[in-house]
Amino acid sequence: MLKKLLPNEYVKSIYDIDFDNLKKNGIKAIITDLDNTLVEWDRPNSTPEVREWVKKVEELGMKVTIVSNNNEKRVKAFATPEKMVFIHSAKKPIGRSFRLACKNMGVIPSETVVIGDQIFTDVLGGNRAGIQTILVVPVASTDGIATKFNRRMERIILKWMRKKGLIQWED
Repeated sequence: MLKKLLPNEYVKSIYDIDFDNLKKNGIKAIITDLDNTLVEWDRPNSTPEVREWVKKVEELGMKVTIVSNNNEKRVKAFATPEKMVFIHSAKKPIGRSFRLACKNMGVIPSETVVIGDQIFTDVLGGNRAGIQTILVVPVASTDGIATKFNRRMERIILKWMRKKGLIQWED
């Protein structure tokens, strides 16, 4: 079970991901979380930096889909102005939404990477679906009520993984 919580890679933010390297390794599509991955959980719209990031990814020929546990109103309000494909109410870490995103993008799991800020939803769900995972530091230092418990548990697991030498990154 603990191996399913271990991301393939850990970076400070979406801007630190080496997309050229991902592309060299056969990655054709990205499934990304929304809240605290692309923008703060309470920011309703995209930012110029996120728009540039998405543009760069698409210029590399990669497809992007937002997969979020948040409701349709929240995700649609963010994604529609940006013309981004999305799946809302995803029930991560259940794999159905990850598999649906792959199907919709015309890729298989080995050609996909999941980017997210939580090990119990994004990393676990991606790993269970057979997709590479990248964990990013949350954009905001605060969370919505539903996420606060997960963050406490996440800190305990990450501390244990660090102690066992399973991860080498710093907080």
